[in-house]
Amino acid sequence: MIWEIIVFTLIATLCISLYGIARKPNLVKKLIALTIFGDTANLLIVLLGYRLIYPVAPPILPNLSKEALPKFLSLAVDPLPQAFVITAVVIGMAVNVLIAFAIIQIYRLYGTVDSRILRGDAQ
Repeated sequence: MIWEIIVFTLIATLCISLYGIARKPNLVKKLIALTIFGDTANLLIVLLGYRLIYPVAPPILPNLSKEALPKFLSLAVDPLPQAFVITAVVIGMAVNVLIAFAIIQIYRLYGTVDSRILRGDAQ
């Protein structure tokens, strides 16, 4: 029951952040929505690798014995989504910094961060 609520909340957050990226004219708000979208997607990926059993073990093999391996395989979480998320966090931070720098430069050159004014749609 709680997992369905968590997944529903994450999907709702993804939809709201997509709305913010697509519909908000302010570039800073678009960057904030993009950051929320990336963080929510990362959390969803981490939840894909989580096991719904208790106890849950970290993906570290304590010793190399034949007796420990079956127990490790039945209790350990999947480390691949965690590795993907670490990579995605670093790449997401670099992209956010680049976009923030571009927004600052746009504000310095044009005096606004409103995409409608930058396109010429508004007076």
